[in-house]
Amino acid sequence: MSTTTSASGASQPQATRALGAIVVCGCLISLIGFGVRSSYGLFNAPLSEANGWGRDVFALALAFQNILWGLGQPFAGALADRYGPARVLAGGGLLYGLGVALTAYSDAPVLLHLTAGVLVGLGLAGASFTIVIAGFGRHLPPERRSWAAGIATAAGSLGQFLFAPMGQAFIAAYGWQTALVLLGAFFLLVPFLAIPLRGGGGHAAGGGAHADLSMRQALGQAFGHRSYQLLVAGFFVCGFHLAFITVHLPPYLTDVGISPTLAAWALAVIGLANVVGSYSSGILGGRMSKRTMLCFIYFARAVAIALFILLPVTPASVLAFAAAMGLLWLSTVPPTSGLVALMFGTRHLGMLFGMVFLSHQVGAFLGVWLGGILYEAVGNYDLVWWMSVALGIFSAIVHWPIAEREAPHRLSPAAA
Repeated sequence: MSTTTSASGASQPQATRALGAIVVCGCLISLIGFGVRSSYGLFNAPLSEANGWGRDVFALALAFQNILWGLGQPFAGALADRYGPARVLAGGGLLYGLGVALTAYSDAPVLLHLTAGVLVGLGLAGASFTIVIAGFGRHLPPERRSWAAGIATAAGSLGQFLFAPMGQAFIAAYGWQTALVLLGAFFLLVPFLAIPLRGGGGHAAGGGAHADLSMRQALGQAFGHRSYQLLVAGFFVCGFHLAFITVHLPPYLTDVGISPTLAAWALAVIGLANVVGSYSSGILGGRMSKRTMLCFIYFARAVAIALFILLPVTPASVLAFAAAMGLLWLSTVPPTSGLVALMFGTRHLGMLFGMVFLSHQVGAFLGVWLGGILYEAVGNYDLVWWMSVALGIFSAIVHWPIAEREAPHRLSPAAA
């Protein structure tokens, strides 16, 4: 009796330590992956000027990055569902780092599109916070999943806060090419950080009534469910906002007389405020309506952007806008991933959230690309800012009819 009690008492701290290692290492991967990506906007002007390109060239490379991240995400999620997240995170991290480092030597548009676009985009699919969140969903108990999604997203935001000024400091000290190589070197850590996330593949527990479906059946079930369709449509707007602001806010600010240093700190403030916003969203997502949260977040974004472009641009207004957008930045992720898990369980969470994220990245492609194209066409970003306002209102409306409950289980395992 005492032996059993002793073994049980010893296993509980071990399990707690294992879960702690999973959360810490997953958050560090999220921090590196999102942090380096968020600093890419700092290289827009120096890289374009060094090669004599318009901003549309860099914007197209980043647009490719975003769409390939989105296209690769469902496949990376399916691989993580099948084989566990550790292998996917390790491989994606190395590919990501290679793409960042080789961007420094891309002296022709096609090379830039292959490195900053293709390699980084596919690397992001394997080493992004979406795979980390899917891994958390399969390793952690249900009552901790919303919190874990929030803390993983917050860690990515902390990465933005740390890497944006770090990237600018690297550029100032060593030049933009060496800065890219240094940023790429951080991804050598990812395979080691992924080790605690081993396992979690195959049929994980907690899949709910949909756990017996194949991948093809799960996709058919999801896209036949109206609330999932609305979630996919609404998350498009999140990608448009984030990508446009991340890539084009720094050059927009320098165009209106704001210093590059303050522009970098604006990105950092977004990241720091998003630590609070994402973590709070993860906590609130376990206590209140996720649908209502998403409606509020998107409408508040529209208001914040409208005020920013209507008021005079000053250092104070830039930092206020950055703080407001930071609170709303990735706070969409915990309720969105939580709704997918609520509707369909965790068996195919990586793939189904990956499909929602694909919509996000289609929006990101258009946000980055239209920003560059319209800037070159008319000489300013005004039209894209107003598009962002309209899309925020659209997304708030789209999320309202979502049914916040498990999707009807229409298919049986034997179904074709």
